[in-house]
Amino acid sequence: MSVLIVNKDNFDSVITSTKPVLLDFYANWCAPCRMLSPIVEEIAEEYPQYLVGKVNVSEESELAQRFQVANIPTLVVIKDGKIIHQSAGARPKADVLALLMG
Repeated sequence: MSVLIVNKDNFDSVITSTKPVLLDFYANWCAPCRMLSPIVEEIAEEYPQYLVGKVNVSEESELAQRFQVANIPTLVVIKDGKIIHQSAGARPKADVLALLMG
């Protein structure tokens, strides 16, 4: 499964997914975001049981504000429509998976 580009038009269907959701809030100009991006893409391909999405904070500032994203990259894990984890900063793949599975 590939990474879903999340915007305000498809956001409601994303957060109401029956699958756990991993959202990566990023910007193209952000170096740590570019380091994290391949990890997020690998997880999307290797773990189809998760819905993995990316939110470009430069284009979707309303969504960034809704999640109170102050630093990027920020990863948000949503289960059953509720945020269960939110953390800022680039992380190794094992840490991202731990957020999802924890």
